[in-house]
Amino acid sequence: MTSTQTLLRTANVDDVEAITELHTQARTAYYAAGGVPTAELDSPEAYARRREGWLRAVRADDMSVVCAEQAGELAGVLMAGPPYEPDVDAATVGQLYQIHVRPGSWGQGVGSRLHAEFVRLLRDASLTTGVLEAWARNSRAQGFYVRHGWRPDGHHRPGPGGADYVRMRLRLTQ
Repeated sequence: MTSTQTLLRTANVDDVEAITELHTQARTAYYAAGGVPTAELDSPEAYARRREGWLRAVRADDMSVVCAEQAGELAGVLMAGPPYEPDVDAATVGQLYQIHVRPGSWGQGVGSRLHAEFVRLLRDASLTTGVLEAWARNSRAQGFYVRHGWRPDGHHRPGPGGADYVRMRLRLTQ
């Protein structure tokens, strides 16, 4: 088995189109597998909203967007920043908004490299906990996060296709 090196770097505005395309491919794969109609996932309006969201994130001072590249191609992306929910203490918690890996790169360690980068970001900011939301029907993502030490914290909110988002937490050890 050959190993492809994964390089991480901070995203910039020039990456937004490639990031949006990768995000679209990844989310279509897991939402469609969970029963959400693809027409709801790949409309031009939905694509434009995702692109605008990534552009805002890349430009934001309080967010981190990291690209993972293999052989010079975008293989994954990470977005992290302060927590969304008011019941989460931003003084101790950072939010993992998204990790997306191009479906053809699943199982190659890209997600784990991005996850390790998120943990480094938490530590560099002197934060002790990570929080994220995973779609209840995305068992692949939930399994990935559980393997990396995340646990559901009991909070849910409505998500697409009649399935909730499940909030998970990661407590860092010293």
